[in-house]
Amino acid sequence: MNVVGIGLGDLGRLELRTLAALDGVDLVAGADVSPDAREAFAEEHDVPTYESYEELLDAEDADAACIVTPHTLHYEQARACLDRGVHVHLEKPMVTDLDHARDLQKRADEAGLVLAVGYQRHVDWRFQKIRRLVDEGAIGDLHMAVCFLEQVWISFAEEQWRGNPALSGGGQLYDSGSHLLDALLWTTRTDPVSVAAAVDDRGHDVDVNSALAVTLDRDGDRVTASVGVSGAGRSTPAPGEGLHFWGTEGRISLADDTLTVESGGEVDVEDAHEPQFEELTEAKLENFVDAVRGDAELAIPASDAVRVTALTEAAYEAAETERTVGIDAFDEDEAASLAATTEATGAVDPGDDD
Repeated sequence: MNVVGIGLGDLGRLELRTLAALDGVDLVAGADVSPDAREAFAEEHDVPTYESYEELLDAEDADAACIVTPHTLHYEQARACLDRGVHVHLEKPMVTDLDHARDLQKRADEAGLVLAVGYQRHVDWRFQKIRRLVDEGAIGDLHMAVCFLEQVWISFAEEQWRGNPALSGGGQLYDSGSHLLDALLWTTRTDPVSVAAAVDDRGHDVDVNSALAVTLDRDGDRVTASVGVSGAGRSTPAPGEGLHFWGTEGRISLADDTLTVESGGEVDVEDAHEPQFEELTEAKLENFVDAVRGDAELAIPASDAVRVTALTEAAYEAAETERTVGIDAFDEDEAASLAATTEATGAVDPGDDD
């Protein structure tokens, strides 16, 4: 499998090193607008580098691409790859526009290509276990969720492209906060229905703090959710994060490296330290490669990222208009296509057997 890299910054190079170490994967080229990034990449890999992704795609025979670039560039870069028949692993967030998210998923589905998005919590045992417990009815019928994420973020982000809305598409809600929204939707298997939101930039060019009141749908049942995201928190370098779920017969809580499950009158407390980032990166990229080869179901499908994009964009709209905004992640044709795809694949969950 010939893999190319689009975006050769620190995370891009980490992911490309990880891919290159997998059996049967050949890293053949990389592209980045930054000369320093290209030089750093060239010191690690004896392959061609290009200033533009267009040059790379025109010159190289690529089977798959790993895209790690500023958020607002994702759509045109991923679209160019898919239109050339190239499978794509795209770092989160997928894109910063719901129509673009829908379009990328449609292009990938119609071409029979794998389009993965880098939400690594799907391969994190802690979130896999929460999803499985909710599915098994360990806490009865889920009806309430509260989750938060806080990080010392704006102090470094404002000096990088993340502080430029033309490149980031938004602030902490679209950056680390995107992982939290994905974790909420994925572990609960819910679709966002509506959202009200308050967003505060705290004098910066991008949002720093966000508070969301979200209505979710789980197979026809409503789940009420509260989401808090802070980019001026105290945890560094890793975000502080917590998820708390209430059901009709118990609760699940993940916070401070502890997973607590109260079910049937019993309370189980388990150490739940976050896996190493490199370990999660290897797991998600190995799954991507296996999915391209047809050896595994994709752990982080584009449809999940479409839901996150729909919720994020609606939250920004809700904050701007000071209104509750309804959410339709998929139009009728897309919903029918997604249902057919799910039925055909048997909805295999990579974490269900862990």
